[in-house]
Amino acid sequence: MRPLWTGAIGFGLVNIPVKLYSATESSNIDLDMLDKKDHANIKYVRVNEKTGKEVAWGNIVKGYKINDEYVVLDDKDFEAASAKKTKTIEISDFVKENEITSLYYETPYYLEPDKSGTRPYELLRQALLKTKKVGVASFVMRSKESLAILRADKDVIVLNRIRFEEEIRDTDSLVLPKNKDVKPAELKMPI
Repeated sequence: MRPLWTGAIGFGLVNIPVKLYSATESSNIDLDMLDKKDHANIKYVRVNEKTGKEVAWGNIVKGYKINDEYVVLDDKDFEAASAKKTKTIEISDFVKENEITSLYYETPYYLEPDKSGTRPYELLRQALLKTKKVGVASFVMRSKESLAILRADKDVIVLNRIRFEEEIRDTDSLVLPKNKDVKPAELKMPI
């Protein structure tokens, strides 16, 4: 495995050099679209919806639609909005592991200590296991800032990217059972 990111876990005066690896891999089969007649690969073409003509990559810009009009963004806009690159997974707090519902979990990564960080890494891993706590952290990868939790799992510290609160949908629009009367005997049924 090759690391996706290298940096350090930081909290207080502690700095643990680490490498970040993907903890999962896709099991999807990557299929190509082919012409039934001769099995030639089907290409995607960027077409202007008004003219029907192909548009070269150099003539494509990105925009955000507001009230039926587009606000066009350029490279300077994206640079100004991108997160300040750091090489630190900054732990801001430690909380009980069961305080974070699985709705927030997004992508898991393994953290491996660099040679000079093996002792503090192991100290943090064992402390997380013993206290059943996780570190709430933020870090920047590929110009995107993410929230994360660091938790111990067997012999490794796992970094889980988590969603921001505003990314979780409200349940108000769901049609949920109104009758919440459950008999005690029903709860004794094996699941």
